[in-house]
Amino acid sequence: MSTDESLEVLLQSGFRYACSLTHQHAEAEDLVQEAWLKLARSKPQERHQSWNKSLFFVTLRNLYIDRYRRNRLVVLEPLDELSTRVELHDGPGNEQEIAMDVEWLERSLSILRVEEREAIYLHLVEGYTAAEVAELTERSRNTVLSLIQRGRKKLVNALSQDAAALAENKRSNSSTLRQSE
Repeated sequence: MSTDESLEVLLQSGFRYACSLTHQHAEAEDLVQEAWLKLARSKPQERHQSWNKSLFFVTLRNLYIDRYRRNRLVVLEPLDELSTRVELHDGPGNEQEIAMDVEWLERSLSILRVEEREAIYLHLVEGYTAAEVAELTERSRNTVLSLIQRGRKKLVNALSQDAAALAENKRSNSSTLRQSE
């Protein structure tokens, strides 16, 4: 793999990681660009060597934390759901299901703490082991395992609550139909 290809893979992976932290594409792009520039400026003699993924991820996370502290950002729900639906439009009739799934996923992920979301993303989406996640996030392996376990429990609880609400909704709809007959 050439240097350009490995840099592109690193930047794409960093972008996905930044998206998992920020939940906003524009802010994730800004974080990746800022982290890349910061690393490029700090080590000009090593610019042509292969990039260290761990260092890049730690820089991204630290920049995110700095921005969060500086701006005291709050995760906000977008007011314009149309933009999400336009991006996900696969075909007629499927749009509403996809929009509902994205909405559920965003709602479920918002109940997780940033640390839990970060650990789950790196472990499940990026495919890192707990030891590798620990190295990337500069935490102990046991802490990472605890974060993953707590996050999974929260997601399972959210899923079971939504499933129970859906089942209750179906029961009430079917009883309403029987009464109208």
